[in-house]
Amino acid sequence: MKKIMLVFGTRPEAIKMCPLVNELKKRKTLQTVVCVTGQHREMLEQVLHTFGVIPDYDLSIMKDSQTLFDVAVNILEKMKGVLEEVRPDIVLVHGDTSTTFVTALACFYLQIAVGHVEAGLRTYNIYSPYPEEFNRQAVGIISKYHFAPTALAKQHLLQEGKKEDTIFVTGNTVIDAMRYTVTENYHHQELDWVGDNRMIFITAHRRENLGEPMHHMFRAIRKVLDEHPDVRAIYPIHMNPLVRKIAEEELGNCQQIHIIDPIDVVDCHNFEARCHICLTDSGGIQEECPSYGKPVLVMRDTTERPEGIEAGTLKLVGTSEDTIYEWFTRLLDDEEAYNKMAHASNPYGDGHACERIADILEN
Repeated sequence: MKKIMLVFGTRPEAIKMCPLVNELKKRKTLQTVVCVTGQHREMLEQVLHTFGVIPDYDLSIMKDSQTLFDVAVNILEKMKGVLEEVRPDIVLVHGDTSTTFVTALACFYLQIAVGHVEAGLRTYNIYSPYPEEFNRQAVGIISKYHFAPTALAKQHLLQEGKKEDTIFVTGNTVIDAMRYTVTENYHHQELDWVGDNRMIFITAHRRENLGEPMHHMFRAIRKVLDEHPDVRAIYPIHMNPLVRKIAEEELGNCQQIHIIDPIDVVDCHNFEARCHICLTDSGGIQEECPSYGKPVLVMRDTTERPEGIEAGTLKLVGTSEDTIYEWFTRLLDDEEAYNKMAHASNPYGDGHACERIADILEN
């Protein structure tokens, strides 16, 4: 029996890996082992509970004010013992986190095969997003199997010299997750507050946007909200105290925005499904919102998801106050511009990525 070990540590990873865990556990020819690093803690546990996933190993590395150095050293030290005890045939890692990179590095040191889920996303600027772009490229060097979400991701891998028979286009597992989280009878008190107004869903936390870029982002949002009384915004804020400080300075006394604590994956996906527009500097939301026909303004200078830009579901607006203001206003005031983005096709899959990956690992 082939032993598959899945390793993840952050909330976004868990959202995309838990459906895969559950699919693999259905396969009688595979033995599935789950290890979490705890790079996130409370937010990770919410997702595990939602999908009914109980880890076999928990490294519990989370500590206050941890740096990239802390995360890398702690995972590397603790992962060695787990890998030596489990002795997996293949270790599956996801995307671009420090957990992903360091786990792949540990597997390389022990000569264990790595399968990279959500492989091939690229900006080709290793400092944008930081440190995610480096992590992706480094894991790509180590991996034996590359599960690419789109044809463009596969093309990136081929251009880098990866062998075609190691690359599999599967779609993105986050679409699979949304099949289980979004419901018609969903209710939340924040939606009662929004009422019949147009709802804006906001996420903003990225490391490279901390400081002046984030001030510009929030000022633009504040200005647009002040000019549109029929709009309400919901912003589940990140735990990072620097993000919270900037948000309080720029948005704290705005009556049209509710800044709330982090929400679980069920709330997040249902808010996305019911919003009018999403403004984000996150990654996964760029794949999720288009599934519901919701335009996304990406408040970053680069995106590793250009398929959405090409399809017209995303607009890369950077962190310029003027550009964010211009596009946010346009989508609120120009019905044709809004519909053009809302009706674009989603390039990120059909909700069966986990089945495809499980089939590949079985065969």
